[in-house]
Amino acid sequence: MQIRKARPDDLVTINEIYNQSVSQRFCTAHLFPVDMEYRRRWFTGHDPDQTPVFVSHEQEKVTGWISLSAYRPGREALAHVGEVSYYVDREYRGKGIGSMLLEHVLRTAIQYGFTVLVAILLDKNIASIGILEKFGFTRWGAMPGIAKIDGDISDHLYYGLKL
Repeated sequence: MQIRKARPDDLVTINEIYNQSVSQRFCTAHLFPVDMEYRRRWFTGHDPDQTPVFVSHEQEKVTGWISLSAYRPGREALAHVGEVSYYVDREYRGKGIGSMLLEHVLRTAIQYGFTVLVAILLDKNIASIGILEKFGFTRWGAMPGIAKIDGDISDHLYYGLKL
């Protein structure tokens, strides 16, 4: 398994992987699949020299992805804080790909100007919480009971790590 910066031709697979998580529930706050126009705008907003998207791949088949995003863009005092998001193709889950992607971002985030990383997720996403804690992220906060998915209520959690 290798990691590289995402390219525009990866977007269909990146979007498919994300939408798998939408349908799984509690891996994202989206309730409906996102379309390619949404994904293109999202990707355009990720400057590869400042807020890159990385993909894991096996013989050029994308198996997962991770992004570094500006946290609260335009707020200068928070310019060193990056938000990390990651998703793994359901066929490749449980094989360490999420850990590999997160480890890659932890090694490279400083070169993009980030000294603090945050991850924002739902409390029912136990697998993601486990990966974050494995790499030293701790729970920094919660917005209790604000997400409603299929009649179920979930907390919105903030996990963070100072690099």
